[in-house]
Amino acid sequence: MEILEILGYFGGLLIGVVLGLIGGGGSILTVPVLVYLLAINPVTATAYSLFVVGTSSLVGALRNIPKKLIDFRTGIVFAIPAFIAVYLTRKFLVPAIPEEIFTISGITITKDIGIMIFFAIIMVVAAISMISERDNGKNIKEEKVTYNYPLIIAEGIVVGLLTGIVGAGGGFLIIPALVLLAKLPMKKAVATSLLIIAIKSLIGFIGDVQNMEIDWIFLMIFTGLSIAGIWLGVYLNNFINGKKLKTAFGWFVLLMGIYIIWKELY
Repeated sequence: MEILEILGYFGGLLIGVVLGLIGGGGSILTVPVLVYLLAINPVTATAYSLFVVGTSSLVGALRNIPKKLIDFRTGIVFAIPAFIAVYLTRKFLVPAIPEEIFTISGITITKDIGIMIFFAIIMVVAAISMISERDNGKNIKEEKVTYNYPLIIAEGIVVGLLTGIVGAGGGFLIIPALVLLAKLPMKKAVATSLLIIAIKSLIGFIGDVQNMEIDWIFLMIFTGLSIAGIWLGVYLNNFINGKKLKTAFGWFVLLMGIYIIWKELY
């Protein structure tokens, strides 16, 4: 087993640890780990990421059900348009992207390069969200839960589209939406987002099963490491300041996003 492959499997564990520690963000590492350490092409990597993210989020959601932290009504309203959007994106939009998108200044942007650059842009946006002092709505006064259905549905469609293209969970978009549009308390928003991410990611992955061959043995091993990492992260959360860690991780994701853009273009 080569060094990069060992680092790749360690990355799978690290993804879970980050999810367990700060409740999100870890999924943004999945595609870079699969592409750059395990040499999986970007389209396949985004598909595998959906399964890893979906399964890991499902484990987190199941842990929250006994605590009554999940708002199922809001989750369903958000998840239905999200999973329809992500399924259609994986089934029809991603396969329809041409192998060569365009050429500019002598640089040909292929499908793989385009996906990685778009993913890197999402990483930068996610990083800024994690670094931001606004803290994704944590300082907003908790109000009575209300349901702005048109906005929640619209947000669900947008998040589903982004998830379908890049394979990340989109928690950095979902949590503020639940806080601002449904007026959910922060803890419920985080817990409900895990359920939404699980549903839309796993249903989106079904679109890939119909389009490509899946290495199930590898995928199960990698996902198993990620789930183990979640439990380790939850344990370490008793000893580590989650807010400081989230900010530090945000800077790491920001630098990685910039590096991916540079690597793919130059």
